[in-house]
Amino acid sequence: MLTAARRVRRQCCCCLLVDVARTSAASGILLIMLIHQLTRAECVEILSRTTVGRLACARHGQPYVVPISFYFDESDTSLYSFSMLGRKIEWMRENPKVCVELDEISDRFHWTTVVVIGIYEEVRDRMDAERRRARALDLFQERAQWWLPAAADLSSGQEQGPPVVYRIRVGDLTGRRAARSSPGSLA
Repeated sequence: MLTAARRVRRQCCCCLLVDVARTSAASGILLIMLIHQLTRAECVEILSRTTVGRLACARHGQPYVVPISFYFDESDTSLYSFSMLGRKIEWMRENPKVCVELDEISDRFHWTTVVVIGIYEEVRDRMDAERRRARALDLFQERAQWWLPAAADLSSGQEQGPPVVYRIRVGDLTGRRAARSSPGSLA
């Protein structure tokens, strides 16, 4: 059973110690959780190795969140993906301001999350669309079965139209990493 020891708040240029100082009544051990704000370079590194995230878009004040597979292209700082025509594509066409969240979670005390704020663009109707489509296909093909789940057959047997290839141009990029820390490591 945990009893609150004290509320600790300490902030420096890249770390924030939050309200998680607790003392175990049984052991008397002080547990502290440290939340580290990631640099842009750390966020980019995580984007480079992650392929699944949650896309958030909105229409008429109504948010919508859905998992997506994506591929990060560091050369143009964009996330590439594709989807069949449906709610998310319709909503992003109407409001191209989107957010993508991705995470790596070991347990509730050890996790990393990155949030991308960006702009949705379909890879078409542009002078450089062919080059971007070719780049997107190159990125997609770096992974086995890259077309799943977006191009999977529907259980209803209904035919789907052609896929919509799109990118999210990365604007703001933030991230945090959490881990337990021993009291002696806070100096």
